[in-house]
Amino acid sequence: MKTIGLIGGMSWESSIQYYRIINETVKARLGGLHSAKSVMVSVDFAEIEALQHAGRWDEAGRLMAAAAQSLERAGADCVVLCTNTMHKLADRIQVGLRIPFLHIADAAGERIAADGLTTVGLLGTRFTMEEEFYRERLERGHGLRVLVPGPAERAAVHRVIYDELCRGVIREESRGRYVEIIRGLVAAGAQGIVLGCTEIELLVRPADSPVPVFPTTTIHAVAAVDFALA
Repeated sequence: MKTIGLIGGMSWESSIQYYRIINETVKARLGGLHSAKSVMVSVDFAEIEALQHAGRWDEAGRLMAAAAQSLERAGADCVVLCTNTMHKLADRIQVGLRIPFLHIADAAGERIAADGLTTVGLLGTRFTMEEEFYRERLERGHGLRVLVPGPAERAAVHRVIYDELCRGVIREESRGRYVEIIRGLVAAGAQGIVLGCTEIELLVRPADSPVPVFPTTTIHAVAAVDFALA
């Protein structure tokens, strides 16, 4: 079994889910008392969030690259960045590594393509929904058409992530708002919904959507196990 390296803390609410899913998946596949070999570097999300919203991505990139390199020195065989938004810095992280970087959008894109879908709606932070780094990875790398909500809906999705989900707050009214937004994306042609923020699946359940949802935390964590056990 290879050792999975995890960059966590963004937020720790979803990093917990990575650890749980990875170990549950290893146990299910190998049985007995098996668990995953892993090492994690967890950052202070308050520092990262401040850099994000100030547009100081170069500084954030240096922090992410240093975290990834520390995982490699600690014996990790791959790096898993436990957040969608910070994949904006994937190239910056990868360039200093000799071990594979498992990109979350590739894991999601492969799952969507395997299910035969061609058009998906994307929910995430405003960085993930509005910038090209994530949508283009899905579109160019996996042949998908990616829809995003309108400006007011994007603002609502972003606010719930930072003000509620990253703080461990789950509100039914926020779930209802997300359901409305999902229905709007489906009406626009989405055949599936990418939960493109690692906290969203704490709020949105498969039953909340009339089309399949693609929970990127779960998909990414399982892809890490696939790598570790290959």
